[in-house]
Amino acid sequence: MAAVEAAVVSSSSETDTAQVPETAGTAAATAATASATAAAAAVVAAARTGSEATVSKAALATKLLSLSGVFAVHKPKGPTSAELLNRLKEKLLAEAGMPSPEWTKRKKQTLKIGHGGTLDSAARGVLVVGIGRGTKMLTSMLSGSKRYTAIGELGKATDTLDSTGKVTEEKPYDKITQEDIEGILQKFTGNIMQVPPLYSALKKDGQRLSTLMKRGEVVEAKPARPVTVYSLSLQKFQPPFFTLDVECGGGFYIRSLVSDIGKELSSCANVLELTRTKQGPFTLEEHALPEDRWTIEDIAQSLEHCSSLLPADLALKKSKPGESNEQVLSCEYITLNETKGEDTIKAS
Repeated sequence: MAAVEAAVVSSSSETDTAQVPETAGTAAATAATASATAAAAAVVAAARTGSEATVSKAALATKLLSLSGVFAVHKPKGPTSAELLNRLKEKLLAEAGMPSPEWTKRKKQTLKIGHGGTLDSAARGVLVVGIGRGTKMLTSMLSGSKRYTAIGELGKATDTLDSTGKVTEEKPYDKITQEDIEGILQKFTGNIMQVPPLYSALKKDGQRLSTLMKRGEVVEAKPARPVTVYSLSLQKFQPPFFTLDVECGGGFYIRSLVSDIGKELSSCANVLELTRTKQGPFTLEEHALPEDRWTIEDIAQSLEHCSSLLPADLALKKSKPGESNEQVLSCEYITLNETKGEDTIKAS
């Protein structure tokens, strides 16, 4: 108590112009008053901070629901494209504090988000994402060109045509040379016919072929279809591995290409590593946002930057003044609406 009294007296002597002798009781009362005042101030400060946080979350939610356009994210190996999209959605909703009881009482509104072209779970690279009205632009992303770096492995064939599947065949490759590979690439360049893999996102009776295969059902291969390869080159050859740089059109499967190259060389092959380095105007190095930048502000900036990359006929019309501010914050549940149709799930 003596220490408390000393502290109170010392504090008083620094601020008061006239001093009044205090008894021990008076000092204790002064200390109690000071303590209560400090506690009250803390409560007010906490309430103010909480109120500011609520306002901040509301502003973020408004901004999130006003986002429209197309941007790109960096998909790592492991998750499927759909799983990655859900992860992105969850991070954005969490940042905006949605859903919230405050918004469930208001008009329901949906955050639309989708991706423009599936990447295999074992692949990494550019994944184009549409948000808001940008989901309507994704079909054009599918028909545009894509670029990949693929590492193939000679001598082994798998049921999935990549390293994630079961080995179904092994053949010698020791006599294959770099010149042999370079000599056949022209056969796979230009407008060609290609048979899609059985393990793919293509559908039969409304179900993905890969799902049917995993169930052990008998699935017939889809017929060969026309695809386009704009450029194809051998970057490196270190048997049994070879690295390709491929630029192709929509609906093309790198796994089928590598498998077909193995067969053309009188051997077999599967994809060991696959990276999509470019899709349309979006490149992996310059435009694809890594997961630590999946924030509302970063995506808003990316949408602004990427809008200049799109053709004029795809550019979104600017919102009318005040339009975003008038949006009703909602959210009993912000639902994930992916663009439907076979074109949106063509994989490579």
